[in-house]
Amino acid sequence: MIFNFSARTDIVNHYGDWLMERFREGFVYTRNPVFPNRVTRYELSPEKADALLFCSKNYAPFLGHLSVLARDYRLYCQYTITAYGADLEPNVPDLETSVKTLLEVEKIVGRSRLVWRYDPVLCTEVYTAKRHLETFERLCAALQGHVDRCIFNFVEMYLKLRSNMPSLLPLREEERLLLAEGMAKIAKKYRIPLQNCGASGDFKKFGISDSACVTLPRLGQVNHCTFRTVKHRGNRMGCRCIESRDVGAYDSCPNGCRYCFSNTDTKKIRENIARHDVHSPLLIGGLGADDILTEGCQPSLLKGDGKQLSLFDF
Repeated sequence: MIFNFSARTDIVNHYGDWLMERFREGFVYTRNPVFPNRVTRYELSPEKADALLFCSKNYAPFLGHLSVLARDYRLYCQYTITAYGADLEPNVPDLETSVKTLLEVEKIVGRSRLVWRYDPVLCTEVYTAKRHLETFERLCAALQGHVDRCIFNFVEMYLKLRSNMPSLLPLREEERLLLAEGMAKIAKKYRIPLQNCGASGDFKKFGISDSACVTLPRLGQVNHCTFRTVKHRGNRMGCRCIESRDVGAYDSCPNGCRYCFSNTDTKKIRENIARHDVHSPLLIGGLGADDILTEGCQPSLLKGDGKQLSLFDF
């Protein structure tokens, strides 16, 4: 089984101590977001966790923890650094600080296991296409040779976002093409492979790959192991990544990003953050009287005994 930390909330930035206690105890509970009274228990030992996927906008609080996990687990890290400032990402470090932290992550996991996300791409009167391309080039210059690739997506114009961000400007097709072409030229200049993921468009004519963010062949290659051939069903509509178990919780991320799809209710976010207990098996709160706890099925996706291979085996 592959674990995801996390698409629902920024565990790395805000809940790292809780996560490490889960690894020390060897298990974690996760609540079903559709049926909240259903809770599943998963084992977190190296024998039960085929790989750990991390995605965050700030790895600084987690660097020490990451070093510990890198000794025993297969890892894959995605680091989101965008053009936005505190007006859209109020609790995310500035660009210079983020770049410095990314370089520290590279020292721990290596370039091949580190992906830079420039995601989502959205436009306002402040964040214009011109500003995006200028910032993207600035970041490419700083990250050249330090990341495996860059993944971008155009923002999904879901209904809640339109009410949360009235400043958001709809992106016309010609604007999307202009941005994609510009980003492709810049990425090529700095020799950073560029891809998009999901349903944000087909930009292969600009040399942009539309591969999934996380595939078993790539995950195995960078961790020197082999996985079985399994269909990649994705984690959401339009996603072609390998399925993973997310132990996070919606409406619990303190990053406060204005465009976030995982945070929907300000009051609920405050309440959930207040209910967090670093010693609980659940990220938010604990088991209730009506909760149904079940053991999770954790079939391995590894081929053979799952032992790491030598570089000479490839």
